[in-house]
Amino acid sequence: MSGSYELIANVPVNQQIYRTLRQEIVACVIPPGAFLSEKEISARFNVSRQPVREAFIKLAEAGLVQVLPQRGTFVMKISAKRVADGRFIREALETAVIRRAASVVTDEDLAILAHNLQRQELAAKSQQSQEFLQLDDEFHRLIAEIIDCRLAWETIENIKATMDRVRFFSLSNVSPPENLIAQHYNIFAALQARNPDAAEQALRVHLQEMIFSITPIAQQNSEWFEVE
Repeated sequence: MSGSYELIANVPVNQQIYRTLRQEIVACVIPPGAFLSEKEISARFNVSRQPVREAFIKLAEAGLVQVLPQRGTFVMKISAKRVADGRFIREALETAVIRRAASVVTDEDLAILAHNLQRQELAAKSQQSQEFLQLDDEFHRLIAEIIDCRLAWETIENIKATMDRVRFFSLSNVSPPENLIAQHYNIFAALQARNPDAAEQALRVHLQEMIFSITPIAQQNSEWFEVE
């Protein structure tokens, strides 16, 4: 686990703790099965235990940790079923979003997406995995913002935490960034053509990448996956 953290003013403390721990769990800096100490994390952020407990509750709601009475809080192992369920729900929401986006997208929106794609390529070229994943999320969030529905992205973000751990594993050789960027460009081209059917199809192909990557990743990292 990383060292001390300097809090940002005007941002809720529990939210900052949640975001930091979520990122570290997704990247397996904090591995599946690890014990999370309230005392140690309070010291790391130089805060009382209350915001830490609140962050743990949000992590539990996202399916990333399990709070066991009298035992403590542990990072959950990855559930293949939860990954599949999350992908199903995300696809249902995001296909509805992108169909509407294809009907209302502006040239300004497309310019913003194009800039994001350029940054994705730079991150992939320099092998900056964390930055690439953040830009990947930003690409999908920007599409939700095209239809002025921030709640859609907030809902997607909340259900995809377990998926994100598989995404991080897959970047090495199962689903390299170059493949994902090509899929993003297909989505962009459909939006640029203002074609809802093509946009939906391109998005479905992109999200189905998770189905193909889960099995080899589970085989390579069996100790971090639940037996189901």
